[in-house]
Amino acid sequence: QVQLVESGGGLVQAGGSLRLSCAASGRTFSSYIMGWFRQAPGKERELVAAINKRGGSTYYTDSVKGRFTISRDNAKNTVHLQMNSLKPEDTAAYYCAASTSILPDVLLAHARYDYWGQGTQVTVSS
Repeated sequence: QVQLVESGGGLVQAGGSLRLSCAASGRTFSSYIMGWFRQAPGKERELVAAINKRGGSTYYTDSVKGRFTISRDNAKNTVHLQMNSLKPEDTAAYYCAASTSILPDVLLAHARYDYWGQGTQVTVSS
């Protein structure tokens, strides 16, 4: 089992940047696909970005391509989401999640997630 703790959320003006971090407990962090999800009020939770176990393959939802970057450091049991050129529509609670799925990289977006963090709020003002 793994415990996930997010940090780095906050209030930022449109066009600004934030870097979310997720610290994972346990010694098997490198065995998980990691993802960042977000959920805005009244909307369904959506997968924003995912990264494979070694960090060599990533997935981004279309609305964040070119603006967000997911990365991981398996030595430090951390995964990050660098968010640039933020827009008001990026406002949401952001969640880090870990998946034990075994998938080829081409199916990275379809991983099932087993463990979730408590979330961190990102608010982008216009």
